Amino acid sequence: MTRMSSTATQPAVPQGASAPTFAVITGTQVQQALDGREKQIVELVEATYRLHGAGDTVNPPSYFLRFPDRPRARIIALPASVGGSVHVDGIKWISSFPDNVSAGLPRASAVLILNDAETGYPFACLESSIISATRTAASAALAADWLSRSRRRPTRVGFFGTGLIARYIHTFLTGTGWSFDAIGVHDVSADSSAGFCGYLRQSDTTAEVTVHDSAEDLVRSSDLVVFATIAGEPHVSDPAWFSHNPLVLHISLRDLAPEVLLASANFVDDVEHCLKADTSPHLAEQRTGSRDFLNGTLNDVMLGRAAPPADRPVIFSPFGLGVLDLAVGKYVYDEAAGAGDLRLIDDFFHDLRRYG
Repeated sequence: MTRMSSTATQPAVPQGASAPTFAVITGTQVQQALDGREKQIVELVEATYRLHGAGDTVNPPSYFLRFPDRPRARIIALPASVGGSVHVDGIKWISSFPDNVSAGLPRASAVLILNDAETGYPFACLESSIISATRTAASAALAADWLSRSRRRPTRVGFFGTGLIARYIHTFLTGTGWSFDAIGVHDVSADSSAGFCGYLRQSDTTAEVTVHDSAEDLVRSSDLVVFATIAGEPHVSDPAWFSHNPLVLHISLRDLAPEVLLASANFVDDVEHCLKADTSPHLAEQRTGSRDFLNGTLNDVMLGRAAPPADRPVIFSPFGLGVLDLAVGKYVYDEAAGAGDLRLIDDFFHDLRRYG
């Protein structure tokens, strides 16, 4: 294994090299590249959404690998390609094994493969659970900003589900200028709630933190509600809980019954991706037989083609696009390369002679 010097750039086939290079980027390196860069990453995610809206990306349907003997588990493949200045292809391979939690392991694990857009050769493998959490949190913070611009900015946030994603979302909200008078916490696991409260104390928040035993109390006392659970089907079905018209970041996608969505204004990141795999918006489409309940995409809001109303709850349901993982992953790669910290695997590619 060798390290690439700080003067090196990203070619899969560097100038003067006889073979493509391949780097492995660890979770520690990913964390170092992203730590404290919330504003930059949100700006990167916004630019990627705009590229996607302009048609300068390829984001085919995700593929779900499921197991008859392990129905709660799945591994998802998200292939994608990003144009613009990012100019990279690749795939995220992310697993969700909820039973890990009881064993003390995080539910999700992931890797990201980056492919050179000119040759197709993979040039890096990155630990990607942090990248995935980062792009999810950056997308949530971006949506919270744009969807609250025509409404009163929320000052009371409630986290329904208090795992890794909730922590990253809070970090990205505060890292992009949000402050709250009150933070509500609700989780079916008391240990998870306690751990999240410990994180909040370490974050030096000045907000009043309340642990809610009742899900209804959490929702009713928050004007920004973050759903970050591992729910496989809707468990919140009463639209009356949302009668105070909060902004809802429906990150986990399957918490809300169709009745709640149909009583709200709904925005997604990508219509075709979000309305599948029995997500809450997909269930609403099946219930009504149409997509008329959708008000638009986040890109529509950013372009001024749609605006969230003030007199209804506003729900953002992002499926999570592979193009965001690629953009953030390429950012991490460039940071590692610029710091001279790329760990290259010598002779990863073998027998590159066409005729032997």
